[in-house]
Amino acid sequence: MTATILVVDDEPDLEALVLQKFRRQIRDGAVQFMFAHDGIEALQSIEDHPHVDMVVSDINMPRMDGLSLLQKLQEAEDKKSTIIVSAYGDMSNIRTAMNRGAFDFLTKPIDFGDLEMTIDKTIRHVEMMREARRRQAEAERAHASLSRYFSPQIASRLACEGEADGMAVHRREVATIFTDITNFTSLVETAAPEVLGALLNEYVGGMTDIVFAHEGTVAKIIGDAIQILFNAPGDQPDYAARAIACAHDLDVWAEGFRERWKSNGVNFGATRIGVHAGPALVGNFGGSRFFDYTAYGDTINTAARLEAANKFLGTRICVSAAVADATGNFQGRPVGDLMLRGRSEPLRAYEPLSAETFEGPAMTQYSEAFAKLEAGDAAAMPAFAALVGLHADDALAGFHLRRLLNGAKGVRMQLE
Repeated sequence: MTATILVVDDEPDLEALVLQKFRRQIRDGAVQFMFAHDGIEALQSIEDHPHVDMVVSDINMPRMDGLSLLQKLQEAEDKKSTIIVSAYGDMSNIRTAMNRGAFDFLTKPIDFGDLEMTIDKTIRHVEMMREARRRQAEAERAHASLSRYFSPQIASRLACEGEADGMAVHRREVATIFTDITNFTSLVETAAPEVLGALLNEYVGGMTDIVFAHEGTVAKIIGDAIQILFNAPGDQPDYAARAIACAHDLDVWAEGFRERWKSNGVNFGATRIGVHAGPALVGNFGGSRFFDYTAYGDTINTAARLEAANKFLGTRICVSAAVADATGNFQGRPVGDLMLRGRSEPLRAYEPLSAETFEGPAMTQYSEAFAKLEAGDAAAMPAFAALVGLHADDALAGFHLRRLLNGAKGVRMQLE
């Protein structure tokens, strides 16, 4: 790197003297010099040549003295490191120069050996500051990119140097959430573009805010579907509990969002949510040109199929036993053993409930009816019939009752 130094002095012989004393450094490409005769000329020169790295300035000059120039330089956005040189080495000028931001101070007659060492020291300082600014700019760019996927806390950590290892593809335990909106295709075909744009932007923004509040990672947004990860990229020992809590909050927010738009005459569908936990391949799958932090594997596919199972179960949230068992004090009710596409073994699934619902009498009645169903007890049918009669909005109890009426036994069900 060639350092560009602006020398500001009204002495007519100084330019030739500096060029002579620093001829070796100039020849080697270590430095190049520019010259100005007063502060006004110096400011114009910097405006024309913003790449100037440092300034060496006399104090006593016509039109604008060195101390006034120093103040102007320190008020600029790109503050130039400045060495003040003067025949008046009194304490008053030294203090004024330092208080105005001078990097160093030399007295006349100039000792060129001392000036060379001071310039070298200043150049090292300039290079250090330039590198710090470069790293800060890189961190800000990285943070801006990562903030699209990660919560502010995780994005800040990943943007720091040395925290990027979590981006490489690797296998790790995760909890994943899939969300989707019922009848969204019909809405796309009937809604005006400006309405659909406002709807989807507000929806995705609100859902993402909730994910980030739980420090989750938005792995993918495809139309109205959102894929969310926990325990990736950073470690979250309570990732299963975070996923369940996030699913609850997403459901509450989405239902409120649907009601708001319904009051405006827009029939926005319900949000279905599937949650599962297990191993997955996680990392940046975008190659060298794109950043695509996401996850792949059976765990991810199962969460997507649990989301789709809500359609048949009459629920809005469906979670696997893997998530429920890993969550301390899980509050929910079993929905049955699901035979999901692509799996050879049934998967026990649950519907998570609010604390109020879980502790209410309906939960006790449902548990008793489900136990009868699981045991093949003939009393399961009247038990579910009574439950549906008492709680007409209990879609899951109604689902089991219809299965019983159609002759289905047990709690295992085949879902595509």
